[in-house]
Amino acid sequence: MPPDIAAASQATQATVLVVDDTPANLTLLAQVLKPNYRVQLAVSGAKALEICRRQAPDLIVLDVMMPELDGYEVCRQLKADPATRRVPVIFLTALTRPEDESAGFEAGGADFIHKPFNPATVLARVHTHLQLKLAEDQLLRHNAQLSDELDARRREVERLRDTTLFVMVGLAEFRDADTGNHIQRTQEYVRTLARWIAAQPDGPADLTEYAIDELAKAAPLHDIGKVAIPDGILLKPGRLSPDEWRVMKTHAEHGADLLQRAIDRLGDDAGPMLTFGKQIARHHHEKWDGSGYPDGLAGEAIPLSARLMAVADVYDALISVRPYKQAMTHDEALAFIRNGSGSHFDPRVVDALNACLDEVRGIASQWAD
Repeated sequence: MPPDIAAASQATQATVLVVDDTPANLTLLAQVLKPNYRVQLAVSGAKALEICRRQAPDLIVLDVMMPELDGYEVCRQLKADPATRRVPVIFLTALTRPEDESAGFEAGGADFIHKPFNPATVLARVHTHLQLKLAEDQLLRHNAQLSDELDARRREVERLRDTTLFVMVGLAEFRDADTGNHIQRTQEYVRTLARWIAAQPDGPADLTEYAIDELAKAAPLHDIGKVAIPDGILLKPGRLSPDEWRVMKTHAEHGADLLQRAIDRLGDDAGPMLTFGKQIARHHHEKWDGSGYPDGLAGEAIPLSARLMAVADVYDALISVRPYKQAMTHDEALAFIRNGSGSHFDPRVVDALNACLDEVRGIASQWAD
C-alpha cells in the first residue's frame, strides 16, 4: 500500500465491514485491510444487517452471490435505513456482465471489485471511497453550521422586528392611554377567529398556524397611524366634528404608509407580519358592502387580515368604556356585530365570532382594563 494511503488510513482508523459467505475470502480480505483499518466480518447478509443496526461501519465490502439475502438485497436494505444510507458499499463479485454492475449501482452500490481481486486495488478503492465519505461528512457539517448561522440571523432579525413593533405600538399607546388593554385583547381575538376559520373544511390553505401567528403579531399595528393625528383630535374627550373626523380617518393611510417604509427598509427580511400589519392598518375600517374607508373596498377585495381585525376592533370597542360612551354587555355587542353581518362585516368572520364567543369572553376577562 502506498505510504500516503497507509498514513491516512491509520490516522482515521475507519471501520470496514467485510461480508462474504466464503470463510477463505473473509480471511484474505481481513489480512489485506487490518493493517490500516478496524475490520468487522460477517458470513451472511442477515449478519451484516445485524451488525449495521448496532453500529454503522464507515464502509462495507459486500459479496454479491450469497444464499438467502444476496448482496444487492442487503445493499437495498442498507440504503432504505437512514442510519446506514450514507455508508458506501463496494461490491466484491465474480460477476462481470454489464447488467450485473448496473443492478449493483441501482441497488445503491458505490463501486465494484472483481474476483479474483488484487489487494492493492482493494486498498485503493476502500481508501478512495472513505476519503469521499469524509469529504461529504465535512460538507454536511459545514452546511449544518451555515444553517445554524442562518437560523441565528433569522432569529436576530425577528427580535429586531418584534422590538421595533413593541416600540411603535408603545408609542401609539402612550399617546392614546384610553385604549387600555385594547391592543392585547384584539390581538387574541384575531388569533382565535383566524384559527376557527382555518379549521373549517373550506378554510384558506395559506392560513397556516405560522401565518396566524404572524397575523396576530400584526394586529397591534391596526391603529399605528394615530401617531400622525394631532393631540387635539386624538385626545378630544367628546365626539369629533365632521372636519375632525376627516382628519381622524387619515390614520389608516398614515399607518399603511409608515409600515410600507419599514417593509422597504427591511426588504426580504420584512416577513409576513409587516405585510399583514400594512393590510390591517389601511383596511380595518373597510366594510363588507364597500361603504368603509379609505379605499371603499368591498367583500373579499378586503384582505382577510383586515376583515378579522374589523370584527375584533369593533367588538372590543363596544364592550369598552370610552370618554364619550358607556360599555355594552357582551350580548349587546354580539347583537350589534350580527346585525352588521353582510353589510359592515364579513359574514364568515361573524360566524367565527359566534362559534368562539366563550373564548372571546375569556380573553376580554383576562385582559380587562
